[in-house]
Amino acid sequence: MADASISSAGPIDAGLLDDLVAASRILAQHGVLDAWGHVSIRHPSNPERYLLSRARAPALVRAEDIMEFDLDSNPVDQQGRRMFLERFIHGEAYRARPDVNAVVHSHSPTVIPFSVTGEPLKAISHIASFLVHGCPCFEIRDVGLTQGLLVTNNKQGAALAKTLGDKPVALMRGHGNLVVASDIPRVVHRALYTEVNAQQLATALSFNRPIHYLTPDEAQDPARLGDSWDVWKHEAMKDG
Repeated sequence: MADASISSAGPIDAGLLDDLVAASRILAQHGVLDAWGHVSIRHPSNPERYLLSRARAPALVRAEDIMEFDLDSNPVDQQGRRMFLERFIHGEAYRARPDVNAVVHSHSPTVIPFSVTGEPLKAISHIASFLVHGCPCFEIRDVGLTQGLLVTNNKQGAALAKTLGDKPVALMRGHGNLVVASDIPRVVHRALYTEVNAQQLATALSFNRPIHYLTPDEAQDPARLGDSWDVWKHEAMKDG
């Protein structure tokens, strides 16, 4: 049933919903999202609302699964649908970062070792320039456990957002990461290349040789993501 105290921000353009669905499927296809993890966008008509799928495996998400939430992560119209326990990650990220319009939470596999060893995850590839200043790491014990390492309330979500600060990526110890960006193609790029850069850095570290990390003056945000987004979306959505 709808919560009468929370009004909808209105309908969403079908193309935008299609991109949100594609984002989940792209990241699942590339192994960044597994049977869990999720992608959201800020509502284009109201910055106090965001859109996130009902609790469903990312590779299976469809437009009809998308739900609307307020920044406390209350559903506008639940209709009996099961919700992600960790939706608070999204609401608090949007609350803390007015510049953010898209959020990914994943269990990106090669990122996990960096979250538990203290080994810095920094950019070694120009395509991962957004990591040039490194990634802070969230320790959930600092705010209190509820369900293991899951972020299941606004207090934990706010603490994670505080750890993220003004960065594009925050690691979550023994859990995964939080990735934010200004739009869907950019957040998909960042989530994907956080994993790719982690793989490349793990290989470089295995050589036991000095590593030349990217420096801030070498960092270059991709000017055009259209071509890569079109390819990713085509591959992820070609089977319907």
